[in-house]
Amino acid sequence: MQIYDVSVPISARTPTYPGDPGVKFEQWSSLEKGDAANVTSLCFGLHTGTHIDAPAHFLAGGKKLSSLSLDMLMGEVRVIELASDVYEITENLVETNCPAGPTRVLFKTRNSDFWNEDSGEFRTDYTYIAPGAARRLVSNGVRLVGIDYLSVERFKSENFETHEVLLSNEVVIIEGLDLRNIKAGLYELICLPLKVADGSGDGAPARVILRSRD
Repeated sequence: MQIYDVSVPISARTPTYPGDPGVKFEQWSSLEKGDAANVTSLCFGLHTGTHIDAPAHFLAGGKKLSSLSLDMLMGEVRVIELASDVYEITENLVETNCPAGPTRVLFKTRNSDFWNEDSGEFRTDYTYIAPGAARRLVSNGVRLVGIDYLSVERFKSENFETHEVLLSNEVVIIEGLDLRNIKAGLYELICLPLKVADGSGDGAPARVILRSRD
């Protein structure tokens, strides 16, 4: 059995969605300066790097992160790899590439290659999930959807329909996965978001790993 870490490291160069808080590190205390210990202060938004979207992210009165069951965040998952010329995951692509079975689906797209870059710049040309595809995933009984960049939604969407379709049907969203070294197929998913108690409960960064089934 092999373990794959598909989480994006959080650093000062980690790209963030335009308008979201950036990542800020501060050396709070330092052995080098004579303090008793090294302590680092870290400030960032809850949708930084690899993270979970809870219904409260887009739905007024939606369930908060703390109410999500860990059962859905652990278990069998299918990784679906799409061609490098796919910029929009459509309903037809879902129908063709998502066989019945696993209730958890991760999309590996051309986005994964973006993680080879170290500029810290946000890519606006990422592959996203169209609203029709989101509805098809819901009708297929999928309960968790992951994608390999920082949003499932088309950039500069005006109505955020993809998020609303998924979250209103209690489909967990994982964004910001690094699937560069993952082949298509079935794995065991283990996704553990930070246990954030305060705030609006809209989401949290997560450490996500996949385990091979052989």
